[in-house]
Amino acid sequence: MKVGVLGSGLMGKEAARDLVLSEGVNAVGLADIDYNRAKIVCDQLQSDKLTPYAVNASDEQALAAFMKQFDVVINALFYSFNEIVAKTAIEVGVHSIDLGGHIGHMTDKVLRLDKAANAANVTIIPDLGVAPGMINILSGYGASKLDKVDSIKLYVGGIPIQPEPPLEYNHVFSMEGVFDHYTDPSLIIRNGIKQEIPSLSEVERIYFEKFGPLEAFHTSGGTSTLSLSYPDLNTLEYKTIRYPGHAEKFKLLVDLNLTNKDYEIDLHGQKISPRDVLLKVLDPIVELDDKDDAVLLRVIVSGEKNEEAVTYAYEMITYKDRNDNVTAMARATANTISVVAQMIGNDTINKRGVYPPEQIVPGEAYIQEMKRRGVVIHEIKKQTKLAL
Repeated sequence: MKVGVLGSGLMGKEAARDLVLSEGVNAVGLADIDYNRAKIVCDQLQSDKLTPYAVNASDEQALAAFMKQFDVVINALFYSFNEIVAKTAIEVGVHSIDLGGHIGHMTDKVLRLDKAANAANVTIIPDLGVAPGMINILSGYGASKLDKVDSIKLYVGGIPIQPEPPLEYNHVFSMEGVFDHYTDPSLIIRNGIKQEIPSLSEVERIYFEKFGPLEAFHTSGGTSTLSLSYPDLNTLEYKTIRYPGHAEKFKLLVDLNLTNKDYEIDLHGQKISPRDVLLKVLDPIVELDDKDDAVLLRVIVSGEKNEEAVTYAYEMITYKDRNDNVTAMARATANTISVVAQMIGNDTINKRGVYPPEQIVPGEAYIQEMKRRGVVIHEIKKQTKLAL
């Protein structure tokens, strides 16, 4: 199969790394608006399968010309490009997947292309990172083992191994995205009612092996499409994992309007965005650089099976790969999107249309493929007799 990758940033680079190491992949195209950036990555990965391209994704003709050369295209661009890439995939008859982005209802816009994708005989899957992405696949896998699904609880965090003040956090993807997740409201289901609550709220203690006490709190976008796929849930919630005290510190910044996209101040006759200033101030403070990181994940799916109360829990701790200098978040994210791209290319996934991950990605095969790449997901099952 031939796979195209849009974006030569960290996730695009690591997806390309996995693709060129995979036997079923014959050719990989790595595209960036800056040809030199794409070429540098290709030179670093040193594979005859890999070719750099210069593509401006805002130019629909250039985008189409690149995409139509491949069987599957991985969109590793910023989420604002997700709709145009999906539309172009349908136009040129190529399968396409992306890393997600619920800010501005972007994933909803991609899902609305279902009929067009089905008519074009292509598969489009949005939201294929870690959260959303991996958590959707594992939620769908757990739900598939139950007769009735009652509750899905999700916990995910990318954190540094050695936290440093003042925020005990180093970002492993766009800091703008972090601001959005902390500022926008969080969608949950509680007592069967879909509702929105403030992000950074309802902080709870959480524990993982080899880590001291951590905290988890609501952030936006994490419940993804799960409320649509499982509308009869009694409970659905997603919480981000950080070191203790992080939520309280960031909530102050949010409450002071420092993360608000639509807020400006007049300073000496000039319009200034406090958000833009804060992003610049924080950038050198929260840059991960060569520090070690970890991704912690816990997915808890509860319901009924054969008149018993059953819970499936999926847990993962992934660390940075020091040999290739690949962050834990890049390993978990890029391997997920590469694995699913290959599942489409080799016909393991053969349904056509637009599907969220929980409805289309086979969970058992996915877990096995991730294990082969050193990302190990453990399944724990608990069951008790239902009270009469």
